[in-house]
Amino acid sequence: MQKLSVIIPTYNEALHIEAAIESVLFAEEILIVDSFSSDETIQLAKKYPVTIIQREYEYSASQKNWAIPQAKFDWVFILDADERVTVELKEEILEILQNPPETITGFWVYRKNHFINQHINYSGWQNDKVIRLFKKTECQYEDKRVHAEIETSGNLAFLKHKLEHFSFMSVDQYIAKLNRYANWQAQDYDFKTGRITPYHLFFKPTWRFIKHYFVQQGFRDGLPGFTISYLQAYAVVMRYIKLWILRKYKK
Repeated sequence: MQKLSVIIPTYNEALHIEAAIESVLFAEEILIVDSFSSDETIQLAKKYPVTIIQREYEYSASQKNWAIPQAKFDWVFILDADERVTVELKEEILEILQNPPETITGFWVYRKNHFINQHINYSGWQNDKVIRLFKKTECQYEDKRVHAEIETSGNLAFLKHKLEHFSFMSVDQYIAKLNRYANWQAQDYDFKTGRITPYHLFFKPTWRFIKHYFVQQGFRDGLPGFTISYLQAYAVVMRYIKLWILRKYKK
């Protein structure tokens, strides 16, 4: 049986860290990759059999790519602090590690998303999937500041069971993350976006709302679905405004 290293990136995750760790105590190694938290994250994590390493945060992909080679074992599972491995998912992972398929280097896992304590069934989040279980010698994250995914030359498969994701406990928390991402996306987009026009500031945000609320049936999630759809449109506007500001001050 192959052994497993779990990597949990953290920054001020006192609210989540204990439950996250407890969901992966079956792993032979749990590596907490902390960005110098100022809350009780580290003190709480030390209650468990974990290894803690720290590094200043640059962006998510950079942090994870720095951590992956430090894992002891070849098979790695990346777990965000606001995620939980269910009993069913744990059993599936352990079954795979009993005899890993030779041609598979990583596994997609679907996430069951929660927004302000409500399970979101639609709103574009119903097909949310990420690559989290993989061979560290065969995989690394794209060098992108936002929404980077694992790159591999090997084959990928899907896990059957979902990862619980308690993404946002408040609207303020969601807006803060969207603003943070908009700053990073503005830097990424500077190299591939031409002149900013009404298309970027009006038509793209309008389509984003229509896509999440109507096409992906956010209306079926009630007020949380409307909130997600509206804030997704807001995020599109903000990334282009921040790109305009970035270019203005570069001059």
